Amino acid sequence: MPFASPEQPAKRDRPPVRDPESPRRVTLLELFFDLVYVVALALVSRGMVVDLNWERALQALLILMALWWTWAITTLVTDMYDPERTEIKLLIAAVMFGALLMTTAIPEAFASRGLVFAATYVAIHLGRGLFLIPTVRHHRQTQRRAARIFTWFAVSAVPWIAGGFVHGHAREALWALALALDYVGFRLMYPVPGLGVVPEAQRNVTAEHLSERYQQFFIIALGDAILTTGTMFSIYHSEAESIGAFTVAFVTTLLLWRIYVHKSGELLPHAISSSKQPSRFLNTAPYTHLLIVAGVVTTAAGFDLVLHEPTGHTPPAWVAVILGGPALFLVGRSFFEYEVFSRVSLSRPGGLLALLTIAPFVLFLPPLVAATGAMLVLAGVAIADYRRSRGRPPESPHPPH
Repeated sequence: MPFASPEQPAKRDRPPVRDPESPRRVTLLELFFDLVYVVALALVSRGMVVDLNWERALQALLILMALWWTWAITTLVTDMYDPERTEIKLLIAAVMFGALLMTTAIPEAFASRGLVFAATYVAIHLGRGLFLIPTVRHHRQTQRRAARIFTWFAVSAVPWIAGGFVHGHAREALWALALALDYVGFRLMYPVPGLGVVPEAQRNVTAEHLSERYQQFFIIALGDAILTTGTMFSIYHSEAESIGAFTVAFVTTLLLWRIYVHKSGELLPHAISSSKQPSRFLNTAPYTHLLIVAGVVTTAAGFDLVLHEPTGHTPPAWVAVILGGPALFLVGRSFFEYEVFSRVSLSRPGGLLALLTIAPFVLFLPPLVAATGAMLVLAGVAIADYRRSRGRPPESPHPPH
C-alpha cells in the first residue's frame, strides 16, 4: 500500500478546510438545513402581531437576530470548511437539530421556554467550537481561529443563560447584551488576548458559494410572506376586501423580489470576486442581509394584519408594521447596493421618504389602503430601477475599497 508523502498527506489526516480547487456550489445538505428557517421565520412574523406593541416588536427582533446568527455563522463554516467531509456534514446536522429545537421554543421564548431557547443557542455555538477545535488540531492557524470564535461565544453565553432564568425586561436586556457581544465580536474579527484577531488571510470568502447562500435565505424570507398570505387568505377569503388584500400582498412580495435581484443581486458574486478585499463582504454581508430579511419578515407580519382586518382605521402600531417593513427592506437594500456599486440609487431614499410622507395619512384610512400605499411606493422604486438601466450597457460592480 503506498504511503502519503509529507507534502501530500492522506485525506483523513488533512483538516476539513475547503480545497481552493474544489467546487463552490451549495450542497443539498445546506438546502436541507435551510428548511428549519422556513418555520422559524413564520413563527417570528406571526408572533410579532399577537398583542402588537413595541415590546412585542423588540422581542421579535431579538429572536430574529438569534436565529439569523445561527444561520449566518453556519454558512461561514460551510464556506471555510469542506461541506462534503463527513465531519462537517455531522456538524451541520447537529446545528439543524439545535435550530429546530430553538424554533419550537419561539412562541414561549419570553415566557416559559426562555431557558430552552437560550441554552440551545449557546449549545449550538459552543458545541461547534468544541467539535472543530480538536478536529483541526493538525492545522494550527485554523484551530486558533476556531478558539477565538469559541472564546467570544463563551463570554456571551453568560448573559444568554442568565436571561433564561429571569423574566420581563430583564430577559430582554440580557439577551440584547448577549447579541451585542456576538455581533460586535464578529465585526472586530474576534480579538482574544494572546491570540489577537483572525488574520486577514483567514477571512477570504468564496464568491459563488457565499452570495448564493445569502440569496437563498432571502428567498426563504419571501417564502414566509407567501406562507402568511396563503394561510390568512384561506381563513378570511369571503369578502372582496380580502381578495384585494391578497392581491396587494402577492404583488408586494413580487416587488420585494424584483428590487432585491435588480443588478446588485445579480452581480453580487462578481462583485465579491473582483474586489481587492473580498473579506470586506465577510464583514458586512451578515448585517446588510439581516436588515433585508427583517424588512421582509415585518412586511409578512403586515400581511397578517391586513388580511385579518382589511377595513376600519389603522392603529399606529399597525402603520409601523405595514409601512415599516418595506422601509426596513429599503434601508438594507441601500446598504447592499453600496456594497456592490459604491453608490445608492436615489430611488431608495426616495422610497423611504414616500413611506414617511404617507404614514400620517393612512392612520385615518383602512389597513388595506395603507398596504396599497406601501405597494405603490415599492412599485415606484422598481420602475425607477428599470428606467435607470433601460438602454444602458450592463453596469460593472465597483465595490468600495
